[in-house]
Amino acid sequence: MNGSAPVLLMADDRPCTFTRYAAGALAGRLVLLRFAEVRRDLPDDYLRETAHLPAFWVREGVPLEEEARRYTQWAAALPARPGRFCNPSEPRQAVAQRFAALAGLPHLTERQVTWVRDKAAMKDKFREVGLRTARYARVTDAADVERFAAVCGWPLVLKPVDSFACVDTFRLAGPTCLDRAVFGTREWMVEEYLGGTEWEVCALVHDGEVLDAWPSAMPCRPLDIVDGAMNANISVATGEGPPVDLRGMLQRIATGMGLDHGYVHMEFFVIDGTVYAGEIGVRLAGCEITANHGHAYGFDVFGATLDVYLGRRPRLRYGERRCAGDLLLPLPGSGVVRAITPREELLRIPGVVDAVLKVGVGDAVAARRASHNASGYVHVTGTSIGEVEHRMREVLGAFTIDVAPSVRPREAGAAHP
Repeated sequence: MNGSAPVLLMADDRPCTFTRYAAGALAGRLVLLRFAEVRRDLPDDYLRETAHLPAFWVREGVPLEEEARRYTQWAAALPARPGRFCNPSEPRQAVAQRFAALAGLPHLTERQVTWVRDKAAMKDKFREVGLRTARYARVTDAADVERFAAVCGWPLVLKPVDSFACVDTFRLAGPTCLDRAVFGTREWMVEEYLGGTEWEVCALVHDGEVLDAWPSAMPCRPLDIVDGAMNANISVATGEGPPVDLRGMLQRIATGMGLDHGYVHMEFFVIDGTVYAGEIGVRLAGCEITANHGHAYGFDVFGATLDVYLGRRPRLRYGERRCAGDLLLPLPGSGVVRAITPREELLRIPGVVDAVLKVGVGDAVAARRASHNASGYVHVTGTSIGEVEHRMREVLGAFTIDVAPSVRPREAGAAHP
């Protein structure tokens, strides 16, 4: 390791494109932080792929303070100990940031984690900095939901305050849709269902400054996706984005939350020209949205992201401007894969610039009601949002997967070459 170059500790709870990129780009300067309770989410082939990287495993059931002390001793034996930290994971946000604090690394404070994980507190903060949001309320039972509906009307959106990827998030058309058994130990909230157009935007923050903002169109809403609609995001570098000062909006949030650095991903709505803030995360976007921006703007988006987490200001040098999106390929059910369209066949479809299959023939898979449920993905480019969406539908028309039911399915493993 080069002792003068920063070393990054990165939380790693699932295989992802960013971690794989960092493993190649930060030769000798990347250390992984792993949590034993999510060992099942790290397939054996991914562990073998990353076996050359030093990895610290946080033991399950052991106080985090004790694990941080053990980490400090462990890291002291490395050629160079990490001085920077990155957590790409939404569900590990609280524990990962607390670990980083105990280890003396740059981190989000407990209050900042609350703002970006507790969706009710998040909306409180949005309103505090002057942004509009849907009406919302914390709820503990069905009666609370019905009282909210008496004021705001149906439909409503019911979700855990710490949900992600639409897991356990539901659109309720009326009182008969309310499952009175969902309430328990988790904290829940309800909010009015907004119409208009839903957008996404990503940005990089360095030294408290939002460097740039990259909008994404969503052909279908996440709540429709988990019920079977096309699962896609399209980065828009062609001027077709929403008529919103995206950088200004995100700067208002970054300043209000005291964010020093990182990758920010946000969802918002535009209704008759008015912006309503939805949700925000201080971590890389889900699915392959981050990679879309690299394809759309013609630059090394993952390298720029690593720069901000290493404390460096990236040079955002863009190339060709176009639209580029990720289309998640269907995973229709749980069982054993009997047939799937080959990657080579997908690459022959106009506009497809990359294709990754996460499952292959003979694999046991488990489908979930989540916005990242997929058997793989393709990156599709075009001159406009409409052209990319049309090409994505051509991909869906050509793609087939046959899953035979089995008794004990497990989740899909790492990507197949």
